[in-house]
Amino acid sequence: MFYRLSGIHHTRYAATRQLWPLTADRWQVALLALLALAAPLYLPQLYLSSYLLPWLIFSAATLALTLLMGLAGQLHFGFAAVMAIGAYSSIHLVRAGVPLEFALLGAGVASALIGCLFGAAALRVKGLYLVMATLAMQFLVDWVIVNVAAISGGAVATLQTPKVRFLLVPLDGLVARYYLALLWTAVVTLLVLNIKRTSFGRALVAVRDKDYAAAVIGVDIFKYKLLAFFTSSLLGGVSGAVLAFCFYQAVTPSQFNFDVTIQLVAMALVGGLGSVIGAFLGAGFVLLAPIVLLNAIARMVEGGWLDVSTSAMAHIPLMLYGAMIVGFLLFEPLGLAKIHDNVRKYFLVWPFRHTQR
Repeated sequence: MFYRLSGIHHTRYAATRQLWPLTADRWQVALLALLALAAPLYLPQLYLSSYLLPWLIFSAATLALTLLMGLAGQLHFGFAAVMAIGAYSSIHLVRAGVPLEFALLGAGVASALIGCLFGAAALRVKGLYLVMATLAMQFLVDWVIVNVAAISGGAVATLQTPKVRFLLVPLDGLVARYYLALLWTAVVTLLVLNIKRTSFGRALVAVRDKDYAAAVIGVDIFKYKLLAFFTSSLLGGVSGAVLAFCFYQAVTPSQFNFDVTIQLVAMALVGGLGSVIGAFLGAGFVLLAPIVLLNAIARMVEGGWLDVSTSAMAHIPLMLYGAMIVGFLLFEPLGLAKIHDNVRKYFLVWPFRHTQR
């Protein structure tokens, strides 16, 4: 059958470690890649610029966050600040004459270094205490960006992104910006997928489960916690830079405030901590669910099905959206990734029954 484990024989260790051992998985990945590459050909510009483009970039940012929170088990409530550092650093580097390719790398390194300074608190504290340390990073970076005019231009200033080229291709059109975002998302996806299979990834899981037990078996907790913060902040910083150049094109301090951090944490939780597919599903849900609910309620009001005021109509989608997130946490704590995994396992043995009673 097309979606089966039967008939798959591994004679080498490398074969057992491949990313997609099933033929169906490889076909699905190839189909998704083809659809993503051809998206500018069949999607209207509105859907491409307003839905698909931000979904890709926020999925990459969620992957960076779930690497830290899901794989390493280190809570982070200041990730929007990490992205802000990357966004502003990249713009200033480009304005200084640095090519965009190196500006993205420099922005990632700047975010990683600053993220490690606050991540050093993870070496001594955990849980709510670590949350407070990362919250301090969020509010401190917010204050610096708002009050240091040399960085942002002021509290209400807008910092325009310069016209740039990436690999000699001008980023002055929607299609070019979309393909840069798609390239970065693919790089982060493959990187996180491979990290989970390496000794580095296994060490992070050991630190997450029992850090003192990991230390007993020889895992350097100091080293791997710092590496987790460095890697996650590096990816988050570049994601912030890509967000600035490919989507916003004009950066303001309010685009990276604490609300964005809550959104990113919600994406990771709803999608499923530590899951790659969950990062995409969670980002899509958090970004698109409020829009879908708002449009649905607006049509119901226009059709006479609901009689609510304009102010109430603006709050009802947010209430339903919050209730949906609570419902996910109550009925499926492992997130959308677990639902996807259940469906996948069902088709592994379909049409035979496999439910447990």
